[in-house]
Amino acid sequence: MTAVESSPRAAHRLRHDQVDTRVSLSADPSQPLQLANPIVTASGCFGSGRELQRFFDISGLGAVVVKSLTVEPRDGLPTPRMAETASGMLNAIGLQNPGIEQWVATELPWLHELGVPVIVSIAGKTVAEYRELAEHLRDQPGVVAIEANISCPNVEDRNVVFACRQDATRKAIQQVTSVADVPVFAKLSPDVTDIVTIAMAAVAGGATGVSLVNTLLGMAIDAESRRPKLAAVTGGLSGPAIKPVALRAVHQVHQALPDLPIIGMGGVSSVTDVVEFLLAGASAVAVGTATFANPMVSLEVTQGLPRWCAERGIATVAELRGALLW
Repeated sequence: MTAVESSPRAAHRLRHDQVDTRVSLSADPSQPLQLANPIVTASGCFGSGRELQRFFDISGLGAVVVKSLTVEPRDGLPTPRMAETASGMLNAIGLQNPGIEQWVATELPWLHELGVPVIVSIAGKTVAEYRELAEHLRDQPGVVAIEANISCPNVEDRNVVFACRQDATRKAIQQVTSVADVPVFAKLSPDVTDIVTIAMAAVAGGATGVSLVNTLLGMAIDAESRRPKLAAVTGGLSGPAIKPVALRAVHQVHQALPDLPIIGMGGVSSVTDVVEFLLAGASAVAVGTATFANPMVSLEVTQGLPRWCAERGIATVAELRGALLW
């Protein structure tokens, strides 16, 4: 693409309630998925929403992406499991969750009653577990999509993360899409040489779209004790520190696969961050780590985005997608 010299048009101002915030997360007419706005929660930072519902009505979000669920309940890893870093946070929670059966029985009905669209994150140790998890979610009211968290060790392949290999990515996603009755998004790790090839493998497995990006693998050390700050030694780095990496990944995948829906995430804490991800090519944007410092941040960016657009004469949020000038 050739460089573009002109700047975005300076159109006349609109009222914020004149801005159409709706976005589409599906390119397949047989499985349409439209959200009222592009703001969703990042899996792992929001639970199932009960805690945040005390602060604001979460039904105003585009969707709630719940904490990753596994076949069996998990207690998680030993403490300490979180450590603050410069411009970010490390976590090694270990996918603590009640298991898919209990979650479907207790949390999903509550979310469905609120009327908020639910994207269910699932995580498995084998390709068979991904299929089993997806089967549990068939015909479940309120579930609008599945996010397959394939940034997990594959116990059938020397614990190599699924999302670090094209073939493993394709096979895991294929197991989900073969039984799912809703769109499937593959959540990919940035810890790869070429994220575009991994995204293509997910599409080959039938994925509707991708979620970019999961945390980066990192480590923190306490110099005085000479010990790692996490009991698991390493953990996932999130927060503002990873935003440039996440934007790069979204841009690269969008350039290679312009019709592929992308949920962008990584260091989002403001309306400007949201707009940057949309311009890079995301269709929706997830807010995660910032919630720990400001429980209201998801609501603030949801309300602030149409105001940002209105001030610049932008009538639809969707027109921002991939509208980067370069």
